[in-house]
Amino acid sequence: MKNKPFSKFLEKYPSYQKTERIDSLREKEYQTLDREKHVYLDYTGGGLYAASQLSAHHDMLSRNIFGNPHSYNPTSHHATVLVENAREYVLEYFNASPDDYVCIFTQNASAALKIIGESYPFGDGCRYMLIFDNHNSVNGIREYASAKGASVTYIPVVLPDMRVDQDYLFKELSSLNKGCFNLFAFPAQSNFSGVQHPLTWIEKAQSLGWDILLDAAAFTPTNNLDLSKWKPDFVPLSFYKMFGYPTGIGALLARKDTLAKLQRSWFAGGTTTVASVRGEKYYPAEAPARFEDGTVDYLSIPAVEIGLRHLRSIGMDCIHDRVICLTGWLLDELNALKHSNGTPLVKIYGPLTTDARGGTVTLNFFNAKGELIEKSVLEKEANNRKISIRMGFFCNPGAGEIALDISTDELATCFSRPKYSNRLTDLDFQQCIDPKATGAVRISVGLVSNFSDVQAFIDFTTSFINK
Repeated sequence: MKNKPFSKFLEKYPSYQKTERIDSLREKEYQTLDREKHVYLDYTGGGLYAASQLSAHHDMLSRNIFGNPHSYNPTSHHATVLVENAREYVLEYFNASPDDYVCIFTQNASAALKIIGESYPFGDGCRYMLIFDNHNSVNGIREYASAKGASVTYIPVVLPDMRVDQDYLFKELSSLNKGCFNLFAFPAQSNFSGVQHPLTWIEKAQSLGWDILLDAAAFTPTNNLDLSKWKPDFVPLSFYKMFGYPTGIGALLARKDTLAKLQRSWFAGGTTTVASVRGEKYYPAEAPARFEDGTVDYLSIPAVEIGLRHLRSIGMDCIHDRVICLTGWLLDELNALKHSNGTPLVKIYGPLTTDARGGTVTLNFFNAKGELIEKSVLEKEANNRKISIRMGFFCNPGAGEIALDISTDELATCFSRPKYSNRLTDLDFQQCIDPKATGAVRISVGLVSNFSDVQAFIDFTTSFINK
């Protein structure tokens, strides 16, 4: 690609050329993108899979017979070996010692978080603390915490960069009942703004007596997470966000000593060694089986190892470097766009540099009068151009409310209306908060993004100048 924008891009981000092997990979393994002339910019929503991942998994299935692992027959043993191999490889990939960590397979990151919520021993005087910038599956744990008598504290993020005031955070971390169980949750990378929150918080909070829940779902697709260096107590993951296939498989990586604190009030097939009806007793299995309800997806789990090996063959440093270069170009170009009267075309929510941020960029469009351009208009035009982007709050209402300046009073007024006592739709919410936006546009680059993808979005954006 020898055009002027690309030349300008390379002058500004020369390290992009060191990632050229990803272009060759895209031509070989991700041909559908360019064959269909599709611009995929929703990597935070879901990763893309390589052709070789599918063929390797299909070959494995077509050449073997696998049975339910909850048995000792030959087909069961074969499935068990592959599941356990995948489990071991997940720990190896994240440099997590099997002496310290266990890998529990779940349906997704949300299912991993539900295990923590329902089993963590919250109680009177305990605290659940989290920052505003969290996925709803992390927010949802507050319902378990409150029901058990724990207090819930939110730490705000601060505009314009949407980062946390660390002095305020550390003050709150220092205030806890040390005779209780206290859990602090934050994402390694925001799925709203792309902000990467400091992993140094982990050791700091643990030294004060907190258990740490690190949501790594948005971080691990384009960053290394070394669990020999950073040692959070709980790490939920969704593998499809990392490498696209298989969907429906996630994991909870948990420190064994902290996992021992969890108290389950329910058991299922596979989670016990012995369960009795007449004796009205059951004996829980050891982790990970204790937390893997029913039969695991034993046909899909081996594909997790295939996907992780695929990422390792490319190199996370290479993927990360490419994402940073493309993100930097997006931020530079989008932030410079203005209508002829000088009014900014877009507003970006979060950092305007690549320092301590990932490849997620969230923004809204405004016309020359400074009025918000409707989501439906943007979606229609993006769809016409075969550009996949995402609209909304992205299951992160805390960050969205801060970014869009939706106040507590405005929310209370909306939620207190009698007609919204039991049900509130997206449209109702928009009308309730109008004229403020109740969502934004999110673009995200990832594994096989290239310059053409991000330039296509920039060209799409410029089409709204003076409209």
